[in-house]
Amino acid sequence: MSHVRISDMAETNKPYEKAVQYGIRSLSDAELLAVILRTGTKDVNVIHLAEQILSSHPVHKGLVGLNYLSMEELTEIPGIGNVKAVQIRAVTELSRRISREKTREQVRLNQPETIADYFREEVRYLEKERVYALFFNSACYLIRDVLISEGTVNRSLVSPREVFQEALRCGAVNLILLHNHPSGDCEPSAADLELTRRFKSAGAILGITLLDHIIIGGSSYVSFSERGLLDEV
Repeated sequence: MSHVRISDMAETNKPYEKAVQYGIRSLSDAELLAVILRTGTKDVNVIHLAEQILSSHPVHKGLVGLNYLSMEELTEIPGIGNVKAVQIRAVTELSRRISREKTREQVRLNQPETIADYFREEVRYLEKERVYALFFNSACYLIRDVLISEGTVNRSLVSPREVFQEALRCGAVNLILLHNHPSGDCEPSAADLELTRRFKSAGAILGITLLDHIIIGGSSYVSFSERGLLDEV
C-alpha cells in the first residue's frame, strides 16, 4: 500500500477528492496530514508518509505527537525536508493559537482556572520552564502577555525590572505571573515563593499589584491567590 501512488488510487480514496465529496471530517488523521504535505517520496506515498510521521515519536503517538516533534526530529524522517517540517510545525502552531483565541476574551484576573486554561496549550508540551507576565487593565481584562524567561527544567532567571518597565509601557495596573513545571508537579517550590515575594515587593513600590502567581503542571494548576500564599510571601 505504501508504494501505491495517490494518482493510482480510486477517486474516493484520494484525500483531496474524499474531502470534497464527503467533507473534511471524513478524513483520517493521516489523510488530513497528507493534504498538508501534498506529496510523498518515490518509494512512499503521502498517506503512508503521514502515518510514519504520526507514529514517529517514541512516546506520544498520533496528532498529539506532532506537538513534541522539533524541526530537527521531523527532518530526520525520510521524505521530510525543511519545507514539510515547517508545514507540520505551522499546523501545530495554528492549532495552539486557535485554542488560545477561543478563551482570550474570557481571561479575567479573578478567574485563575480560566487563565490556566488559556495558557495550558502554550506550555503543555514544553520540556523547559517558562515564566510569563500577564498584564491587566483596571477593568480586570488581559492587555497582553509576555514571555519573560525560559530556563532549564527546574530553574528560571527572572528580573522584575524589565517586567515592570513593560507593565508601565502598556498601562497595566495589575500583574499575574504564570509559569509551567515540566515535571507535571505544580506544587510551588521555594524558588517560586521567592520569585513571588520579589515581584510583590517591586509592584507595591510602583503601584502595580501582583494579584496571583499561577503554576501549571500537566492538566492541573496551583493559584497562589486561591491558596492564600500571596499573604505569606
